[in-house]
Amino acid sequence: MAKRQVGLLFGGCSGEHEVSISSARAIARAFADEANQARYELRPFYIQKDGRWHTGTIAQTVLDTGCPLQPEETSTEGRQSSNWHFPATTAEVDVWFPILHGPNGEDGTVQGLLTLMQVPFVGSGVLGSAIGMDKLAMKTVFAQAGLPQVKYLAVSRAQVWSNPCVYPKLCDEIEATLGYPCFVKPANLGSSVGISKVRNRTQLEAALDSAASFDRRLIVEAGVVAREVECAVLGNDHPKASVVGEITYQSEFYDYETKYTEGKAGLVIPATIPTSVSEQIREMALQAFLAIDAAGLARVDFFYVEATGEVLINEINTMPGFTATSMYPQLWGATGISFAELVNQLVQLALERGGEVTGHPH
Repeated sequence: MAKRQVGLLFGGCSGEHEVSISSARAIARAFADEANQARYELRPFYIQKDGRWHTGTIAQTVLDTGCPLQPEETSTEGRQSSNWHFPATTAEVDVWFPILHGPNGEDGTVQGLLTLMQVPFVGSGVLGSAIGMDKLAMKTVFAQAGLPQVKYLAVSRAQVWSNPCVYPKLCDEIEATLGYPCFVKPANLGSSVGISKVRNRTQLEAALDSAASFDRRLIVEAGVVAREVECAVLGNDHPKASVVGEITYQSEFYDYETKYTEGKAGLVIPATIPTSVSEQIREMALQAFLAIDAAGLARVDFFYVEATGEVLINEINTMPGFTATSMYPQLWGATGISFAELVNQLVQLALERGGEVTGHPH
């Protein structure tokens, strides 16, 4: 049987370009596993920060070295037009593995492009990806699905950068509704970029201004004293939930630096929580996955308020970090699915969703 051609799509036009390369390198190693080598042929496709696609030697070099290509390293001639000129070998891909994080990667844009190509791909489609990326849309869907969450307020850039009469009223409303401490976040950035924990009016004003520089839509959430626990989901219409893991860290909150610096955060798998709480988290993770119409994979993050026994959903991530130290593959490892088998199952789920696996009515 001919090997399936898997297009590993990585890099991308987002602040998480480097994280994407790290994830892609770990996935490439998993495809080098003996069983996967017999099934698949991996073809790297690298999207430069300026949006241009590369394959062959350039993509392989980025994958091998882990170093992104700087825009000046390729000719500037015809740059605008080349963003839509895909390498000729794109046509030979049987299934895509888009390991792109953040805007222009896991927000439905690339998923729309791959849908138009009519080739199966790993992960959620346009709808699930878009909802999973936009924290406000996500919270609206979770509320509709009856999933408990922390109190929050939606804020727009227009309100933050408005006239001096409107702005103080906005801050008054945040203080009255949510109090301190609270968190200010851009609605559409991954990896904790642009997020601030604030304790007073001065910090609140600075945080709103900072978040508004990243996004038109912002979210302000009440602070909560809780343990941060996560659950991984795998599947399409009948998803499965992994064991529950906990993130421990010494910093103020789980920010970008903590997330991606060795030794700054610890993972406890499985989390030392009561079995009933663990079961509730797993059940809620599956509900969240189905509520946004996710597919393939997702990591769902929760707050476990030990004092009251409450479990609050924080967010769903439809293309979680996939490095060897990332929570998603580690949770499945602890549940009994190796990294190499995990990438195989994800490709199979993509083919199934794309209608390629025989015996499934579509």
